[in-house]
Formats: sequence, structure tokens, C-alpha cells
Amino acid sequence: MKFLSRLISMFLCAGMACTCFAQDPATCKTVRFADVGWTDIAATTGLASVVFEGLGYKPVKTIASVPITFVGLKTSQLDVFLGYWTPSMTPIAEPFIKKHQIKVLDRPNLVGAKYTLAVPSYVYDAGLKSFQDIAKYADRLDHRIYGIEPGNDGNALILGMIKKNEFGLGSFKLMASSEAGMLVALRRAVKRKQWIVFLGWEPHPMNVKHKIDYLSGGDKVFGPDYGAARVFTALAPDYLARCPNAGKLVRNLTFTTDIENHVMAPIMNKIEPEPAAKAWLTRHPQVLSQWLAGVTTFDGKTSGLAAVQAYLKR
Repeated sequence: MKFLSRLISMFLCAGMACTCFAQDPATCKTVRFADVGWTDIAATTGLASVVFEGLGYKPVKTIASVPITFVGLKTSQLDVFLGYWTPSMTPIAEPFIKKHQIKVLDRPNLVGAKYTLAVPSYVYDAGLKSFQDIAKYADRLDHRIYGIEPGNDGNALILGMIKKNEFGLGSFKLMASSEAGMLVALRRAVKRKQWIVFLGWEPHPMNVKHKIDYLSGGDKVFGPDYGAARVFTALAPDYLARCPNAGKLVRNLTFTTDIENHVMAPIMNKIEPEPAAKAWLTRHPQVLSQWLAGVTTFDGKTSGLAAVQAYLKR
């Protein structure tokens, strides 16, 4: 009956030359985002969540490790993950992709990112400029490399170097805690002018808040050009077919390092991601035209752009 009702509605609209919108099924109203605990993913998920709220959806967020995120997408317990960093996450994601257990959009949502080991500039200026230099200063570094949350892809790359004694790092220990934990260690080291090598990436406010340099020579581990990365959107395998209107918005979402750096800054200062994202979107509504092209409200009755513009003024 629902299908017949929609079909009749389509014919009536065509005959009356009116504007007709498709409506997502009720099961699509809740949009389940994955967040691996990185501030950049919190920022992009916050931006997307604000837009979905303006459309009448109910976005929810689950914090999970990278491997669990991909399992959640595979089982459709999660819908959307905006933070599939390539190539660093590829070893974890590839088995799911090959078996068509997750869907990865063809177009990246971010280009110009980087992801590799870094040091404070005073350490770089003193001679630690490359992966090959790390072992030379093992004692000054206390034989430690600071990573982020356990199970993260970057941590796995560091552990692989240690296990294989690449670059003479066999005596080193990975300090795995979280993004916040790594940043605390960096901040403490910078304050005391101590030596530290850590997993760094851009976009992230650390690139503005601290004077840091990325190490050369890690191309075989993190990829060329200082771990140059593209970030893709990964979805539950049937999400685009199951929720076409929400899927259209997800397909349209693209970001820049500048956008993410500015949305991340207040988040790093303990502002929740959604208010930070809403404040940024209120100041920069021009991005909405692209993001909401062809998108309607959840009920299918209103242009998505008009609805979100109105929502931001509340």
C-alpha cells in the first residue's frame, strides 16, 4: 500500500506540474555515525550532524576503534563513517571492501591531509629530521614513540616498525593512550623543552598551536609526501539504497583542511562538536548549497537548503 500511495502521489505531482520529493523510510530517521575519537572526525561528524538535524533526522554518534567501526558498518549497526584515512587504514579496511561488506564512496571527502611521525621544531632543528634519525637519539627520547588509541592504524604501523626493527627502532616502546593523551604528552614536552616523537596529522589544531615538523623518510611505512592522505566516507553496504535522501547528503559532503582546523579549534577547548559546528556553519553558510544539492527534509516536503538555513537561525 505504501508503494502504491507513493506511485499515485508521483503521478498526481507530474500531472499538476508540482514539486515532488522522495521521502526516506522511517528506519532512516536515526543516522548512526561512527567516531574513532579523533578531533577531526568529531568536527566532520559534528558538521554532518547539524545538517541532518536541520533536515529533521536524528543523528547519533558511537565512539569505537577503527576495527570495530568497520565491523559495525558491515553488520549495519552503524551507518556512516566520515574518517576512512587512506592509505593508513587500508590494511584494516581492505578485507571488508574486497568482500563488499562496506561501501566506500568513490570521491574523497578530504584531500591534502597528512599522517606520519612528527617532532617539536626545537627537536627537528637539533638534528632529528627523519625516520633514520630517531634511533640516534633513543636515550633523549627515552626509547618511546607516542601514538594514540589502541587498535588505531597508525599505532599498528609504529608497532610494525618496532617488531621488524626498521630504522633501528627495535628498542622503542609505543605509548598508546588516545589522541588527548598524546596531546597532553606533547604539551608537557614542549613546555619543558623535552624531546618527543609522536604520531601527528593534518588537519588538526596541533599544527597551529605548536611549532612542529614532520619527519621525512617514512614513505614505505606511512606513504609518500609525509603520509599524504585522502579521507573517504565509508558506509553500511546497503545504506545508499536503503536511505537515498540521507545518502545523497552523505555523498555531497566534502571538507577542506581549513574548514576542519577551524571547527576543531573550539572542540579542543572543550566545546562540544555540534555547537562548534553549528557556530561555524552559521558564519559560513555558503557550503550548504553544495552539500544540500538535491536533498530534502526527512519528510520529503521541503527543500533541504531552506530547512537548514532556517534551522541555523534559531
